Amino acid sequence: MPTPYRYVTPVPVEAATGLIAGVYGQIARDFGMARMPLFAALSPAPEVLAPTWAVLRESLLAGQAPRVTKEVVAVGVSLANRCPFCVDAHTVLLHATGEHRLAETVARGEAPADPEHARLLVWATGTATAGQAPPCPPVHAPEYIGTALAFHFINRMVSSLLTDDLLPAGLQRSRLIRGLGGRALARTVRRSLPQGEALPLLRGLPSGPAPAWAVGAPAGTAFAALHAGAEEGAVLLDGTAREAVIEAVAAWDGGHPPLSGRTSDPLADVAPMRRPAARLALLAALAPYRVTDADVAAWREAGGSRSDADLVRLLAFGAITAVRRIESALAVRAA
Repeated sequence: MPTPYRYVTPVPVEAATGLIAGVYGQIARDFGMARMPLFAALSPAPEVLAPTWAVLRESLLAGQAPRVTKEVVAVGVSLANRCPFCVDAHTVLLHATGEHRLAETVARGEAPADPEHARLLVWATGTATAGQAPPCPPVHAPEYIGTALAFHFINRMVSSLLTDDLLPAGLQRSRLIRGLGGRALARTVRRSLPQGEALPLLRGLPSGPAPAWAVGAPAGTAFAALHAGAEEGAVLLDGTAREAVIEAVAAWDGGHPPLSGRTSDPLADVAPMRRPAARLALLAALAPYRVTDADVAAWREAGGSRSDADLVRLLAFGAITAVRRIESALAVRAA
């Protein structure tokens, strides 16, 4: 039977223990789905899995800002990042909020009729390029910024590790199926969740200071752990490769670069045996939908023991490097 997984074998729900079991259990309770392909794909690297879930939960699922408007942000970022899997998933979740017309309007990339929804969609689709504060009350800014940054990371991991199909044979492309899926999830999506319940899952994992846009907010604590955990993937690159990836992302304008036919190669100074790893990290950062079987095979064949956990960590390093570049460009005003 076909699965959405491209390059990793996830830890099954039935076999999960420890931190992975804890994350899976909270996902089932708070998201209403016992199996979510993204989180299963991250399960070989629990130090990436747990903070990714925590950022998503504490930004999108919990808090004071309306779930509807945060789902608009999730779809907007996913549209900008060309991540059809996430666009489809969060179109279903918009249906679950009861906003059926809005769900289909946003999925088509059209402007919603409601001015607030329209402003947030424009902001979300421009977070990688425009660098503006979210159009919302300052008290809600951490939730919107956290949601946007969560999806800049999640989109990159999804596009790298999963196929485009949320459901077998692309059934999620049917408006009827999206609507039915939303109705099945409506009770869970419309619940009010307390903030902070994902943070105990982060105990013992790497972390750092909360970002300025979310000091004191659970989303900020979760994002600090995600940054620290994903950054550890840098050890899978040598110094030259690491600096090449960081410099290429620093020079990135937030758009969709060709990465082929360029007059200059950002990885030209990287040793041939180190280049497959650098290429995967750079693709994850700038164009994750272009990760191919050949890219992953070249990395696995380049020497050493290459595990699924290593692949998740390497891609996470590339993804978080891009996310930090986007975060630094957001012109966030102090409350």
